[in-house]
Order: sequence, then structure tokens, then C-alpha cells
Amino acid sequence: MIHKHMEFDEMSDKTVLITGTSSGIGLATAVAAARGGWHVIATMRNTAKAGPLLAAAEEAGVTVDVRTLDVTDPASVEACLAGLDRLDALVNNAGAGHIGTLEQESVDDVRAVMEVNFFGVLHVTKAALPLLRASKGRVLTVTSVGGVVGQPFNEAYCAAKFAVEGYMESLAPVAATAGVSVSVVEPGAVASEFVSNVGLTDDAAEQAGPYAPALAAYLDRTRGAFANAQTAEDVAAGILDLLTAERPAFRTLTSDTARAFAGVKLKDLDGSAVQALTAGWVTR
Repeated sequence: MIHKHMEFDEMSDKTVLITGTSSGIGLATAVAAARGGWHVIATMRNTAKAGPLLAAAEEAGVTVDVRTLDVTDPASVEACLAGLDRLDALVNNAGAGHIGTLEQESVDDVRAVMEVNFFGVLHVTKAALPLLRASKGRVLTVTSVGGVVGQPFNEAYCAAKFAVEGYMESLAPVAATAGVSVSVVEPGAVASEFVSNVGLTDDAAEQAGPYAPALAAYLDRTRGAFANAQTAEDVAAGILDLLTAERPAFRTLTSDTARAFAGVKLKDLDGSAVQALTAGWVTR
């Protein structure tokens, strides 16, 4: 698809707020957007972790405005957004991976995953919408192919991403009546700290009781997938295209691998193709 993009001088006064910019996709997107002429408000829960972002921005010859924002804390969200006079785009990127299965974790564990990956997106988007209506701006939310295809041992994570996808797909036509476009970005495996943050330890399978063989097989498969992962910079380039496209698509998959994987689900009317695919992840 060919998108018409805004010229650089049209971008010079545009402001984008990006969540979760201390590493990975968020960091790469903040730098890419700044290089593209955006005024970037780069947010993170703990600004003491801003070093890698600031170093990357300096290397790229750009500046970013780093601010504190905890997406799970409505007061933090309101405080961050309250100081803005203008906002042209929001990139909901903050999120956290999670590996587990229902019998071996608490419902509170699942709620915590939903707070970060689903309700966090809602808190920030709700606070941003008045400003985005004023600018006729756009909302981009980084979800995952896990928001399309349910994946073994990712029950809570996929539930949160499914929820985000459904919410944004439902919000999009409503927001459009007020001049705000809504899109989701679905990466597959991405080489970032996201992988290490989910706790894929060597002895994890040994602690899984009756699910040990299945988890061991899953971990083997997952390590292989992330060994050939897409780069965060590649995903960021796709996000920048959406930020500047005249009519951004609702759904963007960021690689051929992601498109092929999600495509299985999107044409799987009875669910059998997805079940056949993911069953192979938990057997050897």
C-alpha cells in the first residue's frame, strides 16, 4: 500500500507522546519520530532509566522531552497530559510480557497483566482524546500478533492484547466522527528487552509440574523465534509511516512473518487452523 506522507516542514510543530520509551520499540520510535521532525514527549515509569534513550537521541543528533508516566496510575497519566497545550499523536507502546498458565498462577496475577497492557492503554488514550480531537490527531497502539492469535502459556498476555484490539477496533469509527484516527500495530517477535523481562529462565519448565513437558517445548520454540526476531528499529519505521500517512490503516502487521501468522487466524472461521498451529508449540 502506498501512503501519502506529510512534508517535513508540516511536521515541525507536531507533537507525539510515546509511552514505554526506556527500551525496545518505544525507544526506537522516539528517536525515529524526532528524526522525522516531531516534537517527541518520551514517557516512562522511571526516568532514571532514560540513559539509553538519551544516548540514542544524542547519537542521532535529536532531542526528546523525557517525562514520567506510569500508565497504571491515573494520577500520573493526568499529571503528564495536563501540561500539554497540543498533542497530534499518541503512541501507546508501554506493556509487559507474561508467561504462565491458569492453574499455576493467581487471578490477581492475570489482573496485573491486564492493568499494564489493557487498562494502561485506556487511561492514557482517554486523557489524550480531548487534545487529539482539537488537533484532528491519531492514536496508534502497539499490540502484538498475540492480540490476534491466542498462544500457549501467554493466556493473560493474549487476553490483554485481544482486549486492546477489540476496544480499539470498536473505538475507531466513533473517534473518526470527531476527526481522530485509531490504528493498531502488530509486531511479531521483536529483538528487545521484552524477551528477558518475561522471565524465560532455564529452570522454568522444571517448576511447571504437570505442564513441564509442554512448557519446555514452548520455551524451545520461543527462543528460536526470538533468535530470528525483527528489530525494534524496523517496527519503529513502520510506526513512523503510520504517524505521517494521510489515511493510516486500522491494522498494520510489521513483518512478513507477522502477516503470515496473523493471516492464519484472520481466515480461520472455525478455529481449527490456529489450534493445529499452536498445538505444535507444546509438543516435541
